[in-house]
Amino acid sequence: MLDLSIIIVSWNVRDMLAACLDSLQRAQLSFDGADEGLPSAEIIVVDSASSDGSVDMLRESYPTVQLLPQAQNLGFSRCNNIGLAWARGRFILLLNPDTEVQPGAIGALLDYLHENPDAGIIGPHTLNSDGSHQSTRRRFPNLLTGIFESTWLAGFAPARVERDYRLLDTEDSGVLDVDWAQGSALLLRREVYCAIGGLDEGYTMYYEELDYCRRAKQAGWRVVYHGGAFITHHGGQSSQQAVSLTQLHFHTSKLRYFRKYHGFAAYALLRGLLLAQFGWQLALESLKGALGHKRELRTRRARHYWHVLRSGLKAEP
Repeated sequence: MLDLSIIIVSWNVRDMLAACLDSLQRAQLSFDGADEGLPSAEIIVVDSASSDGSVDMLRESYPTVQLLPQAQNLGFSRCNNIGLAWARGRFILLLNPDTEVQPGAIGALLDYLHENPDAGIIGPHTLNSDGSHQSTRRRFPNLLTGIFESTWLAGFAPARVERDYRLLDTEDSGVLDVDWAQGSALLLRREVYCAIGGLDEGYTMYYEELDYCRRAKQAGWRVVYHGGAFITHHGGQSSQQAVSLTQLHFHTSKLRYFRKYHGFAAYALLRGLLLAQFGWQLALESLKGALGHKRELRTRRARHYWHVLRSGLKAEP
């Protein structure tokens, strides 16, 4: 059995994907079995119906990559599950295509899992494109987090909400147990996958890694953040292509999570508050546009908010 399977789900980010794959070639792994001193690895790219030439690029420039092209955009969770079913490694790295792995990072993560058999999932220290720290370690969200996170009310959140959720009371360089780690790069044991299965495909994108880490912890595994293993995450390259859908998927996934783990009452309350916020934002942007203030921008924003409101943000149980 291979030591490591690396699964990358890609949609219309050809240049970022190429940079990611190039970084893996520098990651001190053996992709052809020639170097017995390095962990043996495979790369699986699940392309979710890209239209930017990604598939042709992979076939021409990265022939050792196992390419699984899909005929339609199936969503992040389902595509990861396709890769998971294909993977042969003892360990599995779920990696975003808009990341670049720093030398030694994967080795450090693998070493930790080898040395700590009760740790099931581990996430690295993630950097922004400019080298600054990117917050990726988390505690599980509570209802207050759900109300304030990525909404118009975020700026009014009590300081403790952000501090507790993002573990701002811990060191960026530390190695510590967390509730969950952001899914731009997550390394897991095959035993975790065998025990709890794949990602919940009810999450098209967002919250799927939170759900997965929660299920792993419920099954008895530790989830760890490793502050000494670095990757760069350029962030949001796929989601920027469809702003309305991004907001819709994010908040629908949030509501699905709260319905699943906090019950219908919490879900209904949170859904009502979110819809009220989007309704207020729609009215405000429409008024500003009508008064001639940055009319094109206001019209675009109003269209986004109307798209979300029209969906009703209904999350299936």
